[in-house]
Amino acid sequence: MVATNGKSWLVAAWPGMGNVGVIAGHVLVHQLGMEPVAALSGEGVFDLEHVEVKDGVVGKPRLPRGVLYQWKDAPVGKGLLVFLAEAQPSAHGLDYARALLKEVSKYNVERVFTFAAMASQMHPSADARVFTAATDTAMLDDLKAIDIHVLPEGQISGMNGLLLGAAVERSLPGACLLGEIPFYGAGVPNPKTARALLDTFGALRDLHIDTSELAEQAEKVERVLLNMFEQLGDDAAGHGDDGEEDDDDEAGPELPKSAGPAGLDNETQRRIDELFAQAQRDRSTVVKLKSELDRLGVFRQYENRFLDLFRRAE
Repeated sequence: MVATNGKSWLVAAWPGMGNVGVIAGHVLVHQLGMEPVAALSGEGVFDLEHVEVKDGVVGKPRLPRGVLYQWKDAPVGKGLLVFLAEAQPSAHGLDYARALLKEVSKYNVERVFTFAAMASQMHPSADARVFTAATDTAMLDDLKAIDIHVLPEGQISGMNGLLLGAAVERSLPGACLLGEIPFYGAGVPNPKTARALLDTFGALRDLHIDTSELAEQAEKVERVLLNMFEQLGDDAAGHGDDGEEDDDDEAGPELPKSAGPAGLDNETQRRIDELFAQAQRDRSTVVKLKSELDRLGVFRQYENRFLDLFRRAE
């Protein structure tokens, strides 16, 4: 048995929306001076799509790495492990989760956490809320004792969910902490939300984590998100791609009452479906989709479908 100075908690972080999990995980590793103790093989779970080239020379294929870190100087009863991964597996994710839990079993792990992001319509200047879903009601009660919101329903996609599913198989308590990010900023690293996750985790573990550096970074990112938010508003207020005003468009198009679920003609419905399909493949196109729904005056009718693009936390 590896020396752990008592029971430990595991935090696992994979790249995802806003990269909040990886940002928070790296802060824990560096703040606490954690040391690498193991690596998880990616054989059989990653499909490589490229090789690196340097000075014109092609390098060997390299699988994404997943490294387990341990806080070796942890006070008694505050043992902590952090697993940081470069990528999420492209196949056999549940097997990968099971392999990770098997690896950490030697460290006397008693609780498992994943850090994830959940996109919403929050204003970029608003405080990021933290939601949670736990593996059992006892764990959920512990989480309710701190400032956290319960995720009533939905999905936790990728490894953030599968690891907890594997924990349920082992009757191992665990939870996902989901930090709120603006939906249009899903591709922007979000240190403010990562900070909210760390503050919540610190309160749960009774652990002080210095997040002042994240606060400084968050101010810069917030300005970027505010620009995106303003652009989103400008696009929604626009009148077509050429930016020229058209008085006939100001009240929205006249739509036949019998056409489509939102009162749209078939051609407009088809165009909206195509925009939804694009947004599903590429999150950077959601601004275009939102602007078109606003221009047509039908966002409220499509709001649930729109938010479903982001409800699966990752």
